[in-house]
Amino acid sequence: MSDKKEVETTGHEWDGIEEYNNPLPRWWVWVFYATIIWGIGYTIAYPAWPLVNRATAGLLGYSTRTEVAAEINRFEEMNAEVRAELAATEPTEIAANEAVYNYAIQSGRATFATYCSQCHGSGANGIEEGNGYPNLLDDAWLWGGDMDNIVYTVTHGIRNEDDPDARWSQMPAFGDDYLSDEEISNVVAYVMSLSGMEASQGNPSEGETLYLDNCAACHGENALGDPDQGAPNLSDAIWLYGSSEEAIETSVRRGPFGVMPNWNTRLDEAEIKAVAAYVHQLGGGE
Repeated sequence: MSDKKEVETTGHEWDGIEEYNNPLPRWWVWVFYATIIWGIGYTIAYPAWPLVNRATAGLLGYSTRTEVAAEINRFEEMNAEVRAELAATEPTEIAANEAVYNYAIQSGRATFATYCSQCHGSGANGIEEGNGYPNLLDDAWLWGGDMDNIVYTVTHGIRNEDDPDARWSQMPAFGDDYLSDEEISNVVAYVMSLSGMEASQGNPSEGETLYLDNCAACHGENALGDPDQGAPNLSDAIWLYGSSEEAIETSVRRGPFGVMPNWNTRLDEAEIKAVAAYVHQLGGGE
């Protein structure tokens, strides 16, 4: 066997350590140089270097944003006819036109995910009980759950100051010198009894009298609510601001005042009808 040939050194030495002379293959070196040249050319031709509020545009003027915008425009042109038909269709008649209805559901799903899911949850279940954002899957509707009412609510919103046609109602804060602490406890005990719950304090019988004197005008004598006023049904065990005794007492004392924005300044008529159709078919639409 021949002796192993020792690799020559470069002549560099430090602390007794010498450097072998093992140069990279020439083909690898030239490829490396080519990538450097390619990188310089790329930064000149395409957007690359970040500036204060933008990036260098590049000599070719290429933009992924422009590509996305063109793709969006292409789909808008494809759907222009059915969108126009949806906008012209009465809310209650959308389901009768299969093509329009299918488009409305798919379009409404995307609109809901973009604009509504932050409050109502990605599944439209209100995220969690007691946060003041309604569950849109059940059949409890403060302002009515048919197509016309849903379209109106989405269009104008609730208790906002931006749309003069917004739905509006206000529950008094009964803790502000309206009712005493004992009376509030009695009312809470009565309201809880309507859903089969028992309060730790208060007299439901006395609370019923107080309820009829102070609450029945909006919620009804049987506590079934009034959609025209946005007054909830208090006997269905569905609670917008929580079902605990403490949460109910807080609602009676302070008077909840939830606000929903009007969407007629951000969504067009077709988008509003589409999201209304999507919400209506989730299972809770009247």
